[in-house]
Amino acid sequence: MNDNDRRLIAECLAGRADAFGELVVRYQDRLFNSVARILDNPDDAADAVQDAFINAYVSLASFKGDAEFFTWLYRIAFNTAVSLKRRRKQLVSLESGRDGEASIDPIDPSDETQPGLALQRREEEGLLQAGLNRLSADHRTVLVLKDIDGLKYEEIAEIVGVPIGTVRSRIHRARLELKEFLDPDFGNQFPPGASNR
Repeated sequence: MNDNDRRLIAECLAGRADAFGELVVRYQDRLFNSVARILDNPDDAADAVQDAFINAYVSLASFKGDAEFFTWLYRIAFNTAVSLKRRRKQLVSLESGRDGEASIDPIDPSDETQPGLALQRREEEGLLQAGLNRLSADHRTVLVLKDIDGLKYEEIAEIVGVPIGTVRSRIHRARLELKEFLDPDFGNQFPPGASNR
């Protein structure tokens, strides 16, 4: 585990609550970006991240330190996001006519000075998010963790609670599905009846 994380956790457990605040500052953006990709709603992602930090703070004494703090924290956020998504899905199914689409704003503030680039980036982000939304929740989660967050297979397996082989398989299938969505001609390169795995 990262020495700085270990020190901050020890200080927090010793009663210095602002040490946990430093951990929040260190990981909140990374955690938010990951959860936002899974939930496809910035408000829900912010709620999930806030709940995850609260749960992590309350449960900090149970953190064994045998994995990276971010992996442990992400696992909490992932479970929170999945629970929130289930609750929101039930709520949406009960509300008729609710528009569940979320807008995606450009991430880079300098894009404001380059309208063409901002528009292009927004279109690319929208296309990527639309592709991610077409994936199953299992496939979308592992793909975000691997290709966007850059986590190792072992960390992903620990976060989602499945064997590494299953993680590899899901990532492979998710990449193929996303590639087919982003490049419709991709599926045409395989003869009829052939597997595109």
